[in-house]
Amino acid sequence: MSLADFTVWGYALTTLVYGGFALYLYAAWRGAAIGGCLLLSVCLSGAWALGCLWYTRHPSVMTFLWSSVLDILRVGGWFAFLLILLRPLLGGVWRRFLVVVIAVLAVQLVGTLSIATVLMPDELALKLIRGSSLAGAILGLVLIEQLYLGVPLDVRRTIKPLCVGLGAVFMFELYLFADAFLFGPSPIIMAVRGPVHLLIVPLVAISGARNPSWSLHMSLSRTAVFHSTALGLSGLYLLAVSGVGFYVRSFGGEWGQALQTVLLFAALLLLAVLMSSSAQRARLRVFINKHLFPYRYDYRAEWLRFTRSLSSATGQSNLGQSVITALANLVESPCGALWLRGSAGESTDYTVHAKVNLPAQAEATEPMNSSLISFMRKREWIVNLEEYRRNPANYPGLVLPDWLASRFPDAWLLIPLIGGAGLMGFVLLSTPRTRFEIDWEVLDLLKTAQHQAASDLERMLAAEDLLEARKFESFNRMTAFVVHDLKNLVAQLSLMLRNAERHKNNPEFQADMLETVAHVESKMRGLMIQLQEKRSIDPPRVLNLVKNLESVHHAKREQRPGIELDIPPGCDTLMVLAHPERLERVIGHIVQNAIEATPENGMVRISADISVSERVRVVVTDTGCGMTEDFIREHLSRPFQTTKSSGMGIGVFETRQYIRELGGDVFYESKKSVGTRVTIELPLHTRLDSEHGEKSGSEHD
Repeated sequence: MSLADFTVWGYALTTLVYGGFALYLYAAWRGAAIGGCLLLSVCLSGAWALGCLWYTRHPSVMTFLWSSVLDILRVGGWFAFLLILLRPLLGGVWRRFLVVVIAVLAVQLVGTLSIATVLMPDELALKLIRGSSLAGAILGLVLIEQLYLGVPLDVRRTIKPLCVGLGAVFMFELYLFADAFLFGPSPIIMAVRGPVHLLIVPLVAISGARNPSWSLHMSLSRTAVFHSTALGLSGLYLLAVSGVGFYVRSFGGEWGQALQTVLLFAALLLLAVLMSSSAQRARLRVFINKHLFPYRYDYRAEWLRFTRSLSSATGQSNLGQSVITALANLVESPCGALWLRGSAGESTDYTVHAKVNLPAQAEATEPMNSSLISFMRKREWIVNLEEYRRNPANYPGLVLPDWLASRFPDAWLLIPLIGGAGLMGFVLLSTPRTRFEIDWEVLDLLKTAQHQAASDLERMLAAEDLLEARKFESFNRMTAFVVHDLKNLVAQLSLMLRNAERHKNNPEFQADMLETVAHVESKMRGLMIQLQEKRSIDPPRVLNLVKNLESVHHAKREQRPGIELDIPPGCDTLMVLAHPERLERVIGHIVQNAIEATPENGMVRISADISVSERVRVVVTDTGCGMTEDFIREHLSRPFQTTKSSGMGIGVFETRQYIRELGGDVFYESKKSVGTRVTIELPLHTRLDSEHGEKSGSEHD
């Protein structure tokens, strides 16, 4: 690349950067005069860079004139911006500076116009331009000094980047025009003028973001600054290495090229190591946050990262590790451990719940009545162990446990986790990757973060406790159903024993007795399997409801009063999707209730047909004691509600739950001393539905 090409690319890049920065300032401007003046100065700087680019590509008197006028306007814009900042500091002296600024710019403008109008010789006009530009650079340095020294100390930090950037530019202009005034313009110095002005843009942006009074709603991305700084440092490093390599190759003789290759490889390897080092990245991040921003943290970015880290956990253990990682990232710590208190009914000591980047033997238990726990519970302070070792008096009443020094020699911070129920645990973080100062800002952020982490941990623990309680509730409910079924089986055995004295010598009774015992044994075995495996022992499948009713009728045939089974013609194949055993059990329960509520001279009847809505309907009717409407409405379908002295109040509840699970429903009609009518409605399955049901049943298998 030639020097001319470098000049063109330098001014082109400067034009693009100033143009983009001007658009950003325009979007961020809130109408204040000082912000508008800064926007104008940036726009004029971009226009000047464009004029210089035009002059470099097409040198002529006209393009020189335009680029020079734009240069005067650019300098005037920055002078105006500095004078607005200085006005409350200089008082009456401000007007004298204004007069000097106008005079310098006027002389420079006269010299520029003289070249186009031939008012004076070109050499004299150029001397006048360079002399006035030199005076302007000196004046700019004076204004910057007055600004930096005049502002109060507590706000000096906010304008320091601006003063450094503009001061560097004016110093460069001073050198440029002094050299041009004495020896003529230097092509090399003029070639780098554009990139020099380009480099001050980040510093101006930082000062704009630090000064709300300029009414510029600006925010600098710390991530962008971090990556830009890292990239810039890498470029400078490679540039230096390239220079050394060029020197070695030029003066190294025969071995110069080989040494240059080795040097370049070693430099790239070192750069890769530095770029991949967490400690080096942490040092650079801390340096940028400390020197380029008014606050150490970008709270929005930190909180989003913290929240994402907590929400990414999928379980209690993962959440513990996420809490450690989220807190450690705030202070550049590489590892840590989490202690949590035992649940109620268990040990209430604090034990290690999760670890990150710590060995397996890093375990310890802290009693709930120890000095450390009492201090955290009472003070809720974050314990800086480095500060504690220097001056224990800053933490009155705190005595560190013995295991802290022996098992965690790099321990640095102890962060309590304060939830709604008090101290639920604490996090121990190790020494950071780079030196990290703990100040009020860090402590405030850690305190807020630990409350959020404790809240998430509490919700996770509460959710798991609730899930466990629901599992027990489900198991207890199933146990109640099983016990209810066992009661019915015991009732069958009791009835058989009562009749045994009268019919024990009857061969038919003996056969029925053996059949009943086998039936009860089979049912009890199935119930035990269901209880152990906590699931239904039979999958749902398509079945003929009429055969199910016939099985119920057969099982109850010996009881009194007798049971009538009424199946209308054409309804002998009513197909439904259900669990055969469970459906027989709930229908048998309804029939058994009807038998027990009806005297021996009464009537119990089972019928089945298809309703108007094309649903299978099973009706159990009796002429028993009946129930009141209030009892049906308020008590019948609730668990543990019964009118029988030996009942458990589970059967009706289980019946309604299961029938609704199948997509049906149960309806009760009853009058006191008249009788009861129970109607069960279930979805009717056609042939197509049956095929689907069989597939569903096979999947359950």
